[in-house]
Amino acid sequence: MTSTFTLVQDGRLAVRQGPAALADRQRERLAAMVDFARARSPYYRELYRTLPERVVDPTLLPVTRKDTLMARFDDWVTDPEATLGRVRDFIADPARVGEPFLGKYLVSTTSGTTGHRGVFLLDDRAAAVVRALSLRAARRTLTPSLTARMLVHRMRAAHVVATSGHLAAYAVIARSRAAGRLHARGSRVLSVHSPLPELVDQLNRYRPVLLSGYASVIALLAGEQLAGRLRIAPAVVSLVAEGLSDREHRRVSSAFGAHVVNTYACNESLALGYGCPLGWLHTHSDWLILEPVDADYRPVPPGQESFTVLLTSLGRWAQPILRYDLGDSVLWRPDPCPCGDPLPAVKVRGRAADLLSFPSRDGGTVRIVPMAFETLLESLPDIDLFQIVQTTSTTLRVRIRATAGADHDRLWNAVRTGLAALLTDHRTDQVRIERAHEPPEQSPGGKYRVVIPCA
Repeated sequence: MTSTFTLVQDGRLAVRQGPAALADRQRERLAAMVDFARARSPYYRELYRTLPERVVDPTLLPVTRKDTLMARFDDWVTDPEATLGRVRDFIADPARVGEPFLGKYLVSTTSGTTGHRGVFLLDDRAAAVVRALSLRAARRTLTPSLTARMLVHRMRAAHVVATSGHLAAYAVIARSRAAGRLHARGSRVLSVHSPLPELVDQLNRYRPVLLSGYASVIALLAGEQLAGRLRIAPAVVSLVAEGLSDREHRRVSSAFGAHVVNTYACNESLALGYGCPLGWLHTHSDWLILEPVDADYRPVPPGQESFTVLLTSLGRWAQPILRYDLGDSVLWRPDPCPCGDPLPAVKVRGRAADLLSFPSRDGGTVRIVPMAFETLLESLPDIDLFQIVQTTSTTLRVRIRATAGADHDRLWNAVRTGLAALLTDHRTDQVRIERAHEPPEQSPGGKYRVVIPCA
């Protein structure tokens, strides 16, 4: 198996050589992955039976989806011993988080908030690729002075994640500890489901130099820091699993006085990309392919928001991820990023699954992207956290956590007026806007979904 060090060196060489070298690696790895999938996965052997012998163009591949792959799990995986029945028995025991399944696979699951729970296996070779890409991201996002400051404080880290079940963030941490790559004395894992005052107390006592967690939860903790209840001074704040708007990114940075690192990752690819100072996410194009597409899977040009994006991972062998509908709406930068990073740059605008549909005035259907609601409410002062829940096709329930000292009635009037104007602009004005008395609620995975469409 190729070592992490060798992969790091190859990645550095590819970046130095420029876009042509990155594209060459992408083509060669795609051809090899398609060959491997055909040879080892009955599902892909059937799916690709009419394709050319050598495939270097991802658009030749059929689109795959999580629900289909999970339904064909035993045919999808390339190891016949890794059956869905066995892995379900394994993940039924929360005490086995981070333990290698069948002695060789890291198991992670999705929380199922978008309707289909996923179960994913990471073999040692794929884990080495993830480590190499994570080191690349750290090298390009952390300055020597920040690294030195963290080393002085012995890399004291606090990870605020869901600790129930085999969700990815906790599974990776548990596996890293078991393998000796992360020492328990130098890190704390805090449950995202803990009451907020308890989280604040734990962080105040531990005083991490690195604070890591879901972006929505870190934004909530930033509100506690600004209110004076949380009093920590991390050098680095790392946002995992989700993204933040530019405004919220600046708010988190200001609240903690820290360098904020934004990452792009998912169960299907634990290292998709990393943030640059200009707010773009640079993707590891030598190890993955992202295709922005519309609702009919037709290509969307750079500079235009996509409906979804198709992911091809070139470093997942146990479960090949090939032209997979990831569900993220992205904006692909059409020109080289001024930050100087040669890797392609994107912005994630939200999830296609979170689109809200309403009846229009002419009897049709209006669909509104989550970003429209997020941008509106983020522009209003005095909001720490918000959540818009579509309870029926004509009802929105709005949950708000206000900042300390906010005038709640004035804030609600601004929210209601803004949402009504947004809906009217989209030619749907028969929607009832409800003021919720309950606060924003976490998903089973511990995240705060900003927009929740009607089931």
